[in-house]
Amino acid sequence: MPAEDHAETRTAPIEPPGIDAAVEHLKNGRLVAFPTETVYGLGGDATSDLSVTRIFAAKERPRFNPLIIHLPDVAAARNHVVFDERAKRLADLFWPGALTLVLPRRPDCRVSLLASAGLDSLAVRIPAHPLAQQLLRAVGRPIAAPSANRSGRVSPTTAAHVRDELGDRVSLILDGGPCRVGLESTVLDLTVEPARLLRPGGIAQAALEAALGPIERAAPIADGVARAGPGMMSSHYAPGLPVRLDALDPRPSEAFLAFGPPPAGSRVPDLQLSADGDPSEAAQHLFAALRALDRPEFTGIAIMPIPEDGLGAAINDRLRRAAAPR
Repeated sequence: MPAEDHAETRTAPIEPPGIDAAVEHLKNGRLVAFPTETVYGLGGDATSDLSVTRIFAAKERPRFNPLIIHLPDVAAARNHVVFDERAKRLADLFWPGALTLVLPRRPDCRVSLLASAGLDSLAVRIPAHPLAQQLLRAVGRPIAAPSANRSGRVSPTTAAHVRDELGDRVSLILDGGPCRVGLESTVLDLTVEPARLLRPGGIAQAALEAALGPIERAAPIADGVARAGPGMMSSHYAPGLPVRLDALDPRPSEAFLAFGPPPAGSRVPDLQLSADGDPSEAAQHLFAALRALDRPEFTGIAIMPIPEDGLGAAINDRLRRAAAPR
């Protein structure tokens, strides 16, 4: 993969000069990685077919897998998608934040059709991270921003992860420190009734159902078929090593990733997601831990069981995809 515009990858300072440089890159069709509260995003001008094509190329991402469009506020989102009463309610409750809504495109929507895999819907989000907000307000246009990693790989939660994953495929990396949530946003499809959960994430399903009532779970989709939202690939978020779930008996050659106290008689874990069994802490550490244990001295990564409660559902969704056949 050639370097995009042969630009040097560097970490920009977290101050206005860094934002100014990022805006210049984005307006000239280049790619900029930036932090959100969930994971780092690989941003490009969503109104430019060229920029969107560069995102797919840098990630080696299938074109049938749509991108999330990031916007600074609800007023900006309304320029591109149609809100119903459900969307208004959820926006009031959860935006800015870790929730992506799939909504009908407006007839005058300027976002490239490539970003939504040619569908008449669009996945939109308003991130809460202050640096993301500063960038989106400064650039003044919608930014398509999937996770800043190669397709199918572990998502990045630090600027160093982005640099390791993408190298000179990205023109600029804004370093906003480690991501607070550590898992991608929840993706909810509101083009159907009842609403359909496409991807569990930083907002728990129970919180959404408290606002909307019952929500359906999306059925599996065959490869090559356009999806309404991202994060629906059967194999995704995967390290190089095979992943074994619900492991209480790590093999001598496996890395052992714990959640809460390890079983009596088990060996000391190589890493701990949360010694107290806190799903929020585990979510924040998950992707960094998978990266840290993806080392040649191990033959695989054994991971202790994690309850499905709250954020545990999103954690287990990522782990099942990481463990899926590739």
